Amino acid sequence: MAASAREFFDGLESRVDQSKTAGMTNTYLFDIEGQQWTVAVDDGAVKVTEGDAGGADATISTSEETFAKIASGEQNPTTAYMTGKLKVKGDMGAAMKLQKLF
Repeated sequence: MAASAREFFDGLESRVDQSKTAGMTNTYLFDIEGQQWTVAVDDGAVKVTEGDAGGADATISTSEETFAKIASGEQNPTTAYMTGKLKVKGDMGAAMKLQKLF
């Protein structure tokens, strides 16, 4: 698994199982300790852009440490949200679909 958020996002497009993301059309902004990535999902195809490309349905903010634990499966994202380690702004329905990317 990726050792950092940058490594995770750099390899995300090639790792996503498009059968799981088919039918999804959402855009997410991830803010990991000030580093930002926009992840656009368009009917299964995933495009990652460094920075804020604008128009995100949901913004997810967390620390590098918490993100690494979520990405590796050590931390449940819902638990991280409930304990304040992960913050979500915007469309919660879109945010709930994120588990398909991990």
